[in-house]
Amino acid sequence: MRRKADPQKPARPTRPTEVKKLLKVTEVAEVLGVSKVKVYELLGSGLPSVKFDGARRVHPDKLRDWIEQHSA
Repeated sequence: MRRKADPQKPARPTRPTEVKKLLKVTEVAEVLGVSKVKVYELLGSGLPSVKFDGARRVHPDKLRDWIEQHSA
């Protein structure tokens, strides 16, 4: 027997309202106007990223924050 929906509980959204695509190293290089090699150097020196199956990805918001922190 199925349960009836509780009218007092709000329905959970089926998917997030905003999902931002993680950027590839080549995309980060394009944004920064540098080479892929330079992006890997920046990743090694603190540019925040995540690693999926050996591939580095950068969240656009983290990249923006990093740029703001390192702009002089």
